[in-house]
Amino acid sequence: MSERLPVYGGQAVIEGVMMRGASNVAIAMRAPDQQIVVHTEPLSGIYKSKLIKIPFLRGLIALWDAMGLGMRALTISANLQSGEDEQLEGPALFLTMGTSLALAIGLFFLAPAALGHLAERFIGINSWMGNFLEGLLRLALMVGYIWTIGRIPDIQRVFSYHGAEHKTINAFEAGAELTPENVSTFSLEHPRCGTAFLLTLVLLSILLFSLLGPLPMLERLVSRILLIPVLTMLAFEYIRWTARHLHWPVVGWLVKPNLALQRLTTREPSAEMLEVSIAAFNAMRAREQELSV
Repeated sequence: MSERLPVYGGQAVIEGVMMRGASNVAIAMRAPDQQIVVHTEPLSGIYKSKLIKIPFLRGLIALWDAMGLGMRALTISANLQSGEDEQLEGPALFLTMGTSLALAIGLFFLAPAALGHLAERFIGINSWMGNFLEGLLRLALMVGYIWTIGRIPDIQRVFSYHGAEHKTINAFEAGAELTPENVSTFSLEHPRCGTAFLLTLVLLSILLFSLLGPLPMLERLVSRILLIPVLTMLAFEYIRWTARHLHWPVVGWLVKPNLALQRLTTREPSAEMLEVSIAAFNAMRAREQELSV
C-alpha cells in the first residue's frame, strides 16, 4: 500500500486481545459462554497533547500510559472470566504499577549490577568485562523469565492471543481482508512488539553502562536506576525508527534478534482466537472512523 497506514498496537489479555488506536482502545474477549464480548473506551488526553510528539520524551509517556492501560485491560478480562465487576483504577492502579515496576527494576537491573560489581571485585576482571557480564546476566534473566512463565498453560494461551494480535496487525498492514483464514497465514512476529522493545533496552544497557566505567557499588546501583528513563527513550526511538525502515536491508538484519525473541512470547493461535483478535481490531477501527468524521 503506497500511503502510510495508521500505527496500531495491541496486547494479549486473558482470553482476549486489546487493540489500541490513535484515540481509543478496544478489548475483545471470549466469555465463559463462548460469546465474544467487546469493551471500548477512549484513550487518555495525553495522546492529544504536544508532549506525545516530542522525540525521546514521547517514549517515557507512551510506556507509562501503556503500562496503566495494559493493567486495566488485564483486569477487565479477568473480571469477565470470574464474573466480578471490580476495576483496577486510581490509587490501586498506581500502587500496582509502582510495585510491579520496583520488582522489575530490582530483578533485572539492580541484581545484575550488584553481581557485576562483585565479579569485578573478587574475580579481578576490569570494569568493561564487569559491565559486559552484567549485561549478559540481565539478558539471561529476561530470557529465562519469559521461557519459564511460557511453560505455564494459562500463559501459553495468553501467548497464543499475542500471536493472534500480531497476525491481525500484520494482515491489516499488508492490506489483506481480515478473516481468520487470511489472518492465519501471516507472521507471528511484529517489529513494534513490546518483546522487541525489552531486548533493545537490555542490549542498549550494555553499551550505556559500559561508558560509565568503574563505579563503587552504591553509585553503580543508583546509576542503573537513574538511567532507566534514558534507556527507555532510546529503545522507543530505535524501535520506532526500525519499524519504519524495514525496506532497508541493513534494518532487516538489525531487527532479526528482536523478531527471534518473539518466538518465546507468541504461539500459533486457533481460529477462535483469531476471531477475537479481529473483533477487537474491527471495533477499534470502527470507533476511530466514527471519531474522525
